[in-house]
Amino acid sequence: VQLQASGGGLVRAGGSLRVSCSVSGRHSNSYATGWFRQAPGKEREFVAVITWRGDTTYYADSVKGRFTISRDNAKNTVYLQMNSLKPEDAAVYYCAAQPGLKGTPRYWGQGTLVTVSS
Repeated sequence: VQLQASGGGLVRAGGSLRVSCSVSGRHSNSYATGWFRQAPGKEREFVAVITWRGDTTYYADSVKGRFTISRDNAKNTVYLQMNSLKPEDAAVYYCAAQPGLKGTPRYWGQGTLVTVSS
């Protein structure tokens, strides 16, 4: 399974940004797709995850109500819509393929940088 994240950039606090993850590979439909992030000096943390069917999602408490994960399987793409961004949301965002909502990520894409100015 191959994943490639894109769409990062600079946004002001309170603004919105959507990042995308292209998912491909022979068995990609066997995996849920998660978003994770890592800020400088901090450990990578879970953000959100969605099943392959797109019927179930789960969010970290820190982003619940502000971020929305979705997918378009016709385009092999998973999205993370981020609204009401805060400076503490700034990080490198990674997407990953994992076996189920609570599975350990098995495949990772490269990150995309999100910078939030205050």
